[in-house]
Amino acid sequence: MSNGRIPEQVIDAVLKAHDIVEVVGRHVHLTKQGHYLKGLCPFHSEKTPSFTVTPEKQIYHCFGCGAGGNAIRFVSEVEGLSFGQALRKLADEAKLDIGLGPQQGQAETKEHADRAKLIEAHELAGKLYEYLLHNTEQGKEAKQYLHARGMTDKLIEAFGIGYAPSRWDTLTNLLDKKQFPLPLVEQGGLISAKQDGSGYVDKFRDRVMFPIRDWKGHIIAFGGRAMGDVQPKYLNSPESMLFHKSRTLYNLHAARPQIRKSQELVLFEGYMDVIRAWEAGVHIGVATMGTALTPEHAEAIRRLAERVVVAYDGDNAGQSAAYKSIPLLENAGCNVRIAMLPNGLDPDEYISAHGSERFVREVIETAVPSIKYKLFYYRKNYKLQEDGEKLRYIQQALRLIAGLTSPIEREHYVRELCSEFHLTFESAMQNLNEIRLQAEKKDRSGDNKDNSWNNVMNDGRLRAQPPSMVPAYQNAERQLLAVMMLDRDISGYVERQLGDGFNMEAHAALAAYLYAYYAQGFEPNASTFIGMLQDDKLESLASSLTLIDNRSGINDAVIDDYIRQIKKFPLLQTLERKREEIKQAERLGDIPKALQLGSEIISLEKQLKSS
Repeated sequence: MSNGRIPEQVIDAVLKAHDIVEVVGRHVHLTKQGHYLKGLCPFHSEKTPSFTVTPEKQIYHCFGCGAGGNAIRFVSEVEGLSFGQALRKLADEAKLDIGLGPQQGQAETKEHADRAKLIEAHELAGKLYEYLLHNTEQGKEAKQYLHARGMTDKLIEAFGIGYAPSRWDTLTNLLDKKQFPLPLVEQGGLISAKQDGSGYVDKFRDRVMFPIRDWKGHIIAFGGRAMGDVQPKYLNSPESMLFHKSRTLYNLHAARPQIRKSQELVLFEGYMDVIRAWEAGVHIGVATMGTALTPEHAEAIRRLAERVVVAYDGDNAGQSAAYKSIPLLENAGCNVRIAMLPNGLDPDEYISAHGSERFVREVIETAVPSIKYKLFYYRKNYKLQEDGEKLRYIQQALRLIAGLTSPIEREHYVRELCSEFHLTFESAMQNLNEIRLQAEKKDRSGDNKDNSWNNVMNDGRLRAQPPSMVPAYQNAERQLLAVMMLDRDISGYVERQLGDGFNMEAHAALAAYLYAYYAQGFEPNASTFIGMLQDDKLESLASSLTLIDNRSGINDAVIDDYIRQIKKFPLLQTLERKREEIKQAERLGDIPKALQLGSEIISLEKQLKSS
């Protein structure tokens, strides 16, 4: 069955060493629902969960995009690895010696090897910067700067903060001495090529260095903070094969466990805000590192948390960025609140001025719902002391409130508006209802409304699909294969009675793999079987079949009926073709051919009745 591929015993051993819930849970927040767990699919954008994990069968399947398979396939897809690389990764995690050499399909691709080398170079750079901060004269000024910003030595060490010296070639010389390929290191953003082509110089010089890590904790980039009036004040590593600004969130590796546990995340703008907030007890903070929030950031956040507090700077730029973040986060499915920082302060400055307790109590815990923040934000554009401006603001506020789906929320905010501007509740609600009526007349845009698995109107619940209009033979093949994956004896019976007689090519291929799987002595195990397929389309098909729950209604008569349905289809196809041919013969006046075809049709109909 392996055809020169990875041995089945190896795949089986690796799968048995891992629980798919734990493997998937590193990337997807899963919640229990009956005998399976659900979450947002990491392979396509969606607002409501269509991605399921079945612990009993150790498989995952997405009702939306059709992705499916076992733990190895999941790691392969989500981390962009080949099947062999994903298997080796899981084997290494489980400390399994699987004994696979390069000749067995496990050779690392050049890109994979380059990525590993670059991570190694970044880790070395991180150690160098930390050493220079804590143990050299050059690092004293940087350390004093950090202390002046309210950071303790313990906090500095916890976040791996370091110092890049003013010399041009400190890191370059170390990397060269350690025989790192400098052209590759330049691609990773640690060093820069000299303009005259004579060598390389350090990318970061005379800066406080903040290591940026991926979700696994590996250093993939740096942020350098100038201590004087040097511009730019913050310098991030450039984009590389390791570092993608539009997807990376600072401190995610450390905050991730608490975020998943609390289902809440606090979003900051920069490193210092995250670090000071961490010391204040906010251990669910991440940052976009000065770059604008992207849809990729928002989707990554939603896979981890349901609720987001946006704690951007209190100045105009920060509040504008907070306003722009709301639709991105809400479109991803997050419940959004905005922290209101007074007097243009940023979180770091607020903590320095007022202390940790007040920051948590008066900023984070009192963050306002997005609708309320939008109302505050809009007010700045109107001169409310003028009647005309006041009326325009009220109209805009009512249009905003009208968009709320909850009647209770609409009433709450209308009453607040009425109280502030001395309006009657009845007149305000009449105006609001007229706005809603006009909106309903327009074409609605929604999130795949035809699909109950991904419809924001379904309250996040997976609903039973209506019976699919597939031919009887196709349904019989799917039902039969689903049972065969659970029962070795039934698979053997089908092999004897039907063999390769499945009409759908993919179904016939899956049946052939099942026959071979059981012939090698394996017990029924969906996860192991799927892993041995090593074919994306067949794995997706097999994972979808495992979700068919037909064990309670299966008996010999049902199995025989499925087989009859499958065998009948070629006869039905032939009969249909003959009927078309006899019509054509009659139109052409070809009586002998019509009589012959009539005889053949009678014979086929008898076969169908007897089958």
